[in-house]
Amino acid sequence: MGTIYDLAKLTGFSITTVSKALNNYSDVSEKTKAKIIQAAADMGYLPNAHAQSLSTKRSWTIGVMFSEANEVGMMHPFFNAIIESFRQATEQQGYDLIFASRNLRNRDMSYLEHFQHRAVDGIVVICSDQMDQHVQELIQSTIPIVVVDMDSADCSVVFSDNLTGGALAINHLHELGHRRIAHIAGDTTIDAGSARIAGYERAMAELALPILEGYLINGGFFSVEEGKQAMQTLLALPQRPTAVFVAGDQMAIGAMEAIHEAGLHVPADISIVGYDDIEMSKYVTPKLTTVRQDTERIGQHAADLLIEQIVNKQRLKTTDIIPVELIVRHSTGPVND
Repeated sequence: MGTIYDLAKLTGFSITTVSKALNNYSDVSEKTKAKIIQAAADMGYLPNAHAQSLSTKRSWTIGVMFSEANEVGMMHPFFNAIIESFRQATEQQGYDLIFASRNLRNRDMSYLEHFQHRAVDGIVVICSDQMDQHVQELIQSTIPIVVVDMDSADCSVVFSDNLTGGALAINHLHELGHRRIAHIAGDTTIDAGSARIAGYERAMAELALPILEGYLINGGFFSVEEGKQAMQTLLALPQRPTAVFVAGDQMAIGAMEAIHEAGLHVPADISIVGYDDIEMSKYVTPKLTTVRQDTERIGQHAADLLIEQIVNKQRLKTTDIIPVELIVRHSTGPVND
């Protein structure tokens, strides 16, 4: 393991610049920081963490909170991808992540108390529930925070353009000739679920398409089984839809299973559009047409916003809406009435 002097010689920067870069000073460019940090990693240089904390008055740790109240956990591919992007972005800047244990409540300790005890520099909240008092306690605290996939006027937030995502799905189906379009929605207690419903309703109204009775159905918390059950309900309607926009890919996979079990075919009998573009969507049969969320960009933006607050010692209240795009595969086709 080399010294800071070796690192300065290797990179061609002064010892002062190297030290500032490793301690994330704002007067060193991001390009220079990245070069020095990468060189430090390559040579196995590890600055003394305790010395760093004393000199910068930071712990160089970031707390990660998952709200499990809505039953959507870290195993969901969408949130897992965001965490990986966030981890990579923050580790490049010298931070470690601390995940809050779901057992905190059993120890009579709030998430805020846990993170204060661990002296984290900032917190990212992912997969959140506005009704969760622990989420609100974090938002109302003084610790730098970024919330992902939830809208709030009280802190910095990063989420996808779900209104546009709904419109992309409905316009695509309309162009294929579909007029009886249903929506398997995410639960309305989740911001993403509500926003995608709004996108569906707005697009249907703009195209002068009626939302028939029973065509807007709550698919719950984005699981395969809930999607399957919701699709079974739609199939039992007197006039079944020719196309369904589903608020999550896992639900869409469940919906396709229900269609196949009913002796029907996707997309010949019913077209399906999902949401998220999880890895599995490319491998199911037929391959799933879906609205892609840019998980890499979401994680990177969340990291940038949080680190900016940490460095400047100032909480921000910003809204960062990440664009989405429609990925057309094989689960959608022309209406077959």
